[in-house]
Amino acid sequence: MEVDRSSAVRLVQFLVGLFFRRVEVAGTENVPESGGGILIAWHPNGLVDPALIISGFPRRVVFGARHGLFAWPLVGRLMRALGTVPIFRATDMKDASDGARRAANRKSLDAMAQAVCDGGFAALFPEGVSHDDPFLQELKTGAARLYYRAEQLCSDGVPPVIIPVGLHYDDKTMFRSDVLVEFHAPLELTRELLAPIPEGDDDALRARSSELTQALEPVLKVVTHATESWEINHLMNRVRGLVRAERAKRAGVSLRAPDMAERTLGMARVWKAYEERRKTDPGAVDALLERVDAYDAALREMDLADDDLDKPTRIDSKWLPILLGVQAAVVFLVFPPVLLLGVLINATPFLLIRFIARSASKQYKDTATIKLIASLVLFPLTWFIFALLVGLGQIELHDAFGGIPRAPWRAGITTFLVGAFGGALALVYIELVKRTWASIQIRAKRRWGATIIDQLSAERSALYDLIEEMRQGLDLPGDVLSDGRVGTRPFALDSDDMP
Repeated sequence: MEVDRSSAVRLVQFLVGLFFRRVEVAGTENVPESGGGILIAWHPNGLVDPALIISGFPRRVVFGARHGLFAWPLVGRLMRALGTVPIFRATDMKDASDGARRAANRKSLDAMAQAVCDGGFAALFPEGVSHDDPFLQELKTGAARLYYRAEQLCSDGVPPVIIPVGLHYDDKTMFRSDVLVEFHAPLELTRELLAPIPEGDDDALRARSSELTQALEPVLKVVTHATESWEINHLMNRVRGLVRAERAKRAGVSLRAPDMAERTLGMARVWKAYEERRKTDPGAVDALLERVDAYDAALREMDLADDDLDKPTRIDSKWLPILLGVQAAVVFLVFPPVLLLGVLINATPFLLIRFIARSASKQYKDTATIKLIASLVLFPLTWFIFALLVGLGQIELHDAFGGIPRAPWRAGITTFLVGAFGGALALVYIELVKRTWASIQIRAKRRWGATIIDQLSAERSALYDLIEEMRQGLDLPGDVLSDGRVGTRPFALDSDDMP
């Protein structure tokens, strides 16, 4: 059975919403309402990256993907329904001649360029490969070649826009984590890069494509907040967290957990300040990071976050037993059949998917993709099997006990729905229990580890003063609000970052 594109997009949106707890989309106002364009993004999470862009982009978009993916069951059919164009890589076509591969890629390039000329968008990952590094891989010239080919094919003479896309994951392989998809303003290219290339002038095309690719690299580094190592990336996020928590304390407010948009904007501020101060005072920056590293290690040893240092120590609040009692009553008196059956039905596929993801993932970046694909198959299959077994069992009961009505379809459909909705309910409840238990643990640690907490609070305050002193005079993305949050001014590319 063929799947139309709108149905395929809805399926992708459903899967993305199922895997992630919260998908934040920012910058859609930067997308022109008409005209064609090209999306460029880094590629840290396999097939999940294009799925997020497809589900969040407000206009029609086609992707280029390596042709081997089209042979995957279900995935290949879904990609064809979405209008995905195959890209033929030399590493995947060792038996084919270079001439045949180049001819196939020219055909694919023309198909994507024509989609742009028809007023749509085409998306490419210029790195050409998905990876697990916190920095960009070497960019290929495919996105630049697509740009100039679209410029040649479009009869209206209007060049396509290029929109950088930021993909920011809380934990890219963790089920029910958060993610931000950020569409930035179209790039303003220089006059030299905008100049058209005569069709057939391959030398000029190669040279210009190389120049445009070099111009795209610093832009992608900025929008992805690329860092040289995961250690530095972690410390930058620790700086972001401690600054936010200390600002809130000094403002006398209690902050909610930041959403991904604020976290990304805060990371942009910290990373830009780090890069700028590394140029002017590297010794002071290194000394600061050593103290941040020690502070981070102490927090992790106690399993605390920055803002946990400010939470009250009382764990005998009169409201806590009441809230826990209400929660227990709802769960154990209202939800037991659905909740317990949901857990029973979904436990096997859940554990099987975890095993498959660990066994089949050649690299960490493949984990989320495998989980998504396996979930798409195994969960509905399990619900169907349980529904079938219950339906057949209902027939057996009817035959054995004449007083029981014969209703296998009703029993089967009910079981299928219990499997689907009971599993979702179990997820919500597990998250609620985790948050409640974490809150109790934090208060207990603060009560019985008061000396250590006070020391960490003092160190956080001292680090904050050092950071504020070092950032003076820097124009950083975003604005600091009165309660310590970062927001109001969207993260935009600075002129120094533009090609």
